[in-house]
Amino acid sequence: MLIGELSRATGVPARLLRYYEEQGLLVPQRDSNGYRSYPDTAPARVGRIRELLAAGLPTRDIRALLPCATASGLQHCEHSRQVVSDGLDRLDQQIAELTQRRGLLAGRLDAVLAAPLRTNPDSPAK
Repeated sequence: MLIGELSRATGVPARLLRYYEEQGLLVPQRDSNGYRSYPDTAPARVGRIRELLAAGLPTRDIRALLPCATASGLQHCEHSRQVVSDGLDRLDQQIAELTQRRGLLAGRLDAVLAAPLRTNPDSPAK
């Protein structure tokens, strides 16, 4: 399967497929004419890559997980538990930070709504 065919089969632009190749996530063969040739399993692999990216994992972690990937998900292998656990920890930290930021903004909104309405924002506050 050529890169254009893989792109059409997955809906992923060829440029992004080449990026996945640069990151070691896809490994095509090269035909005698130099064209990339992907195996029939490549669409499923691209799907798994997209799923793991959507889950918030960086490409280096995905590269580490792909040897543990099967058609139905991820197997428990030496490092899969640690990689997924670390990813969850990072997401939990981001959620906590976003929750704190939201609280700060919500507090500011409450203060703004409690203040008297100024009809001319260019005039100084009294």
